[in-house]
Amino acid sequence: MILSGEPSAIVIRTEEKWHTLSRSGADRWEAAGLALTIERNGNVISLELEAPVLPVRTIKLRWNEAPAGNLLILGDHWERGYGDLEWRGIVPERVMPWYFLAHDGLRTAGYGVKTGANSLCYWQLDSDGITFTADVTSGSRGVCLGARTLAVAHIIYDPGTPSETPFAAARRFCAMMCDNPLMPKQPVYGGNNWYYAYGESSHREILEDSRFISSLSSNKLNRPYMVIDDGWQSAKDHGGTCNGGPWIGNSKFPDMERLAGEMKETGVKPGLWFRPLLTTENVPAQWIRYKEASTGSSVLDPSMPDVLAHIRESVERMVGYGFDMLKHDFTTYDMLGQWGFTMKSKPHALPNAFHDRSKTTAEITLALYRTIAEASGQADVIGCNTFSHLSAGLFEIQRTGDDTSGRWWERTRYMGVNTMAFRMAQHGTFYSHDADCLGLTKDVPWAYNREWLRLLAGSGTPLFVSADPAIVTKEQELALRAAFELAAEPLPVGEPLDWLRTTCPSRWKLAGEETSFQWNEVSAELLDEKDNGWWV
Repeated sequence: MILSGEPSAIVIRTEEKWHTLSRSGADRWEAAGLALTIERNGNVISLELEAPVLPVRTIKLRWNEAPAGNLLILGDHWERGYGDLEWRGIVPERVMPWYFLAHDGLRTAGYGVKTGANSLCYWQLDSDGITFTADVTSGSRGVCLGARTLAVAHIIYDPGTPSETPFAAARRFCAMMCDNPLMPKQPVYGGNNWYYAYGESSHREILEDSRFISSLSSNKLNRPYMVIDDGWQSAKDHGGTCNGGPWIGNSKFPDMERLAGEMKETGVKPGLWFRPLLTTENVPAQWIRYKEASTGSSVLDPSMPDVLAHIRESVERMVGYGFDMLKHDFTTYDMLGQWGFTMKSKPHALPNAFHDRSKTTAEITLALYRTIAEASGQADVIGCNTFSHLSAGLFEIQRTGDDTSGRWWERTRYMGVNTMAFRMAQHGTFYSHDADCLGLTKDVPWAYNREWLRLLAGSGTPLFVSADPAIVTKEQELALRAAFELAAEPLPVGEPLDWLRTTCPSRWKLAGEETSFQWNEVSAELLDEKDNGWWV
């Protein structure tokens, strides 16, 4: 499978029906009112769409090239991983967003698109060939391009190198897909209060957290972060979690600028969570794309310049408070109405189009992400529930997996370890890869959390610890200190060694040495430690 020659078939779906395109020139394929230019330059295939009248939803290219050998296939996810990433055989209905790798025992080939595409792209592989799909919808409707030409995507292919390990091939291919990776200025580590507070916090408690996190680090040149997660915003005064704007403090956080200054005085770099597209504010009706059913809050339409200006102002305000890190959340869910694991071949689950139907969902998403990135200034940005391929090169840090847990070990193992292994190739090639926190609570046996801490600290990726200072034991404190010392310095990228045969790798190469982890140990002591149903 080398995507050689021209595609076997090219079809485009408009609002009304599917159209089969026929060659009309050296690089041009047409149907009535539709034209696709396919330009090949080495291992890169560039696609450009013209559709001056018809609204377009989907483009499909098919190569009838049967895969040879006994392949193992690894696909990516639309946004975060959900514990289900794995090498497996050919599954025709399996949707592989953005890119996939094919390992035949000798070499690992890569098929993907360059990051920053103007469409939502995915691949499917069957025993007869490869299908590439570019979703160019604008919300629930076809995009209306008018006179402009859409640069759909740049497809990229790499045949692999003999004897190169699958992990090395994955990292090399990720670097080929992203021309402008963005990393934080220094290694990222510190605290996040979500997995023990779960949205219930205050100015005083955050300062206590900050003092504790600061006390764990002796590094004078790279101080730890302390991230205030959900629960600080004014809408929290009315209850609930993951509320929207306005992004000003609530009654328990009366002065965010003062809090940021006091956090810095304790020796941490302050960080802040927010949800850009949800608000309880009284905004112009035309800004509102729909109302969230559970709260009645407004979900904003980022295709509108005034909405982007409003979000820019909010980001600049939070950075102006003195926060050195911003974590933005829920944009993919708020725009498409579903989580990544249910998207498959239909990313859009909402009936709503965007106000500006001349732009694709991907273009609208990129404009939103650029607004946040530009407005954040020198602050590091974490994208959470954001499209991976559209975040690369714009945000320093990407939450690459779904939430771990401070209540249930199995969730941390399922989400965290799987994410760490199967998206590690994106670390340093796209952004800094954050597989999520250590939730240090009494609900999760320390024997398991200690293993997760060892992997996080030695992996070269961000280390965030969510811990109530009041319950941390002396043994745990010593382990956290050692972990922070490691995480504060640059480290080689951790490599999963047994990822071809398990979804939860236990053998890793960390700092050049093979290290083993006990993710699944069972003993009466562990089972009695917290008998609350975590062993499921």
